[in-house]
Amino acid sequence: MANTSPGTDRPAIALRGARKHYGEVRAVDGVDLEIHAGEILGLIGHNGAGKSTLFKLMLGLETPTAGDILIGGTPVRGRAFRAVRRGIGYLPESVVLYDNLDGLETLRFFAKLKGAPREQCAQLIERVGLAHAGRRPVREYSKGMRQRLGFAQALLGSPRVLFLDEPTNGLDPEAIRDFYVVLRQLQAEGTTIVITSHILAELQERVDRLTIMASGKLLATGSVHDLRERTNLPLVLELDLDPADFGAATEALQALTADAPQTTATGLRWHCPRANKMAALAALAPLGTRIRDLRLLEPSLEDMFFGLSN
Repeated sequence: MANTSPGTDRPAIALRGARKHYGEVRAVDGVDLEIHAGEILGLIGHNGAGKSTLFKLMLGLETPTAGDILIGGTPVRGRAFRAVRRGIGYLPESVVLYDNLDGLETLRFFAKLKGAPREQCAQLIERVGLAHAGRRPVREYSKGMRQRLGFAQALLGSPRVLFLDEPTNGLDPEAIRDFYVVLRQLQAEGTTIVITSHILAELQERVDRLTIMASGKLLATGSVHDLRERTNLPLVLELDLDPADFGAATEALQALTADAPQTTATGLRWHCPRANKMAALAALAPLGTRIRDLRLLEPSLEDMFFGLSN
């Protein structure tokens, strides 16, 4: 496929007015999006938001009703895309494997289909943490092991673009950590990665940008910081202090907004408008060391998702 890198102007993936209609159902409804070479983009949305259909359009598995989709500058429609497709890896949400094959045989089968080097198979089995099970039949694999084998299949041929649909299904916390270590290694090698996940907290600190999708449309795209600024959701201010000081702290905070702090087991919890962050800290300064601890909590990705999609 065409070579793209962070230093080039051309995006790795470009969608311009992409639409996919099934009769009256507008699964993808006018999507404009550019994904930079070498970035990790998180795609999130409700079930039925259009994420899977958008994946199929970018993979060339579905023909768009209207609009243009380009991978590495090549239109997804047409014969030229066949060569580009060899540089794309895909892990579907539901991994289907052959139970009578072992892990290494499975990868060799897919390598032959894809025209990938056979010697990659043993390397990839080890890279995804299945070296100990490479000769075991897939029917003996746990759900998490099957998921890791599916990930290895997606990496055959050293893809320049990688689509991952709910890739951490069935993985334990250690395996999830290892999975994202591999993703960062792939990114360092120049791979462009698009990933969906229902576990929003998992994506929050692990992607470069996020795209929020609902009813076939893109609601917002940006870094976590950008989306926080856009939603303008309040911070949460938590104070640990003695009950004798609740009144003074409450009075200081209520001078900024009409909202009264809530009492907690260790102090107070208050929703702080973003514009009032420094003013709140200044108002609490006279309490000094009577405040045992203070925490300013940013809204989570889940908060931002519901703030934008509702």
